[in-house]
This record gives sequence, C-alpha cells and structure tokens, in this order.
Amino acid sequence: MKLFFDANVIFSAAHREEGRAQELVALARAGRCELITSTHALEEARRNLELKSAGFERRLAAVLAQIAIAAEAPAALTEWAKEQGLPLKDAPILAAAVHAGADLLVTGDARDFGHLYGRTLHEVRIVAPVQALDIVLKASRA
Repeated sequence: MKLFFDANVIFSAAHREEGRAQELVALARAGRCELITSTHALEEARRNLELKSAGFERRLAAVLAQIAIAAEAPAALTEWAKEQGLPLKDAPILAAAVHAGADLLVTGDARDFGHLYGRTLHEVRIVAPVQALDIVLKASRA
C-alpha cells in the first residue's frame, strides 16, 4: 500500500519522537506500507521545521530514509486538483499523489483537505493520519 505524505505529516514525523506519523513511518520500516511524497511537500515541511522545531535534522533524516520522492505532477493534473476545491498551495499535493499512484493521501490539514476526507479521487483516498494508520494495520492483518 502506497501512502503519500503531505507536508504536515512529514513535519509531525520529524518534529516529535512519537505520534501517528511516527507510527506510519515505523510500519513502512517494517515493510507494511510504502511512503512517498513530493519535493513540493518536502520543502514546505522543511521550511516549517526550520521555523518551529529545534534539532529536527536527525529526526527528518530518519523519516526521509523511509520516504521516496515522487515526480511532480503535470500542470493539467494540478489544474484538475484545483477544481476539487483546493487552494493553490495544496493542489500540487493531490496532483502528485495521483500522479505517483498512491493509494492514500495522508494529510492532517483538515482546513484545506477536510472536505475531501474519505473521498477517493483518481483512485487516491484522502485520509487523516489516524485513518491511514487504521487502514494500514487492517490491510497488513489480512
């Protein structure tokens, strides 16, 4: 199962030693899922970590050891993502998740993605980290 991490999930995994984002990274380390993100999401996470999280570098390196960087989506796919009611800064996230063939787009951004939670668009289901954790755990038990 391929999980695409939004910037806020990367931030959470690198900002704290524990939490749902860290649990998803641990599941990837154990081979129970695959993690991907985009350069766009990674750079946003890195900017926010530099502003808000002292000593994040080691934690970010550990997280990035489990995350593949996917190619950015074509402009037409980003335009489609904007049509889903996303702001300009978030449309490339959904577009990249679709372009990368992710099963889940994992985002804690309820303000901008909340209206899409639980929906599947172009075969990518948009979920919060808690839901992603539940889905991966259930899938790995099957």
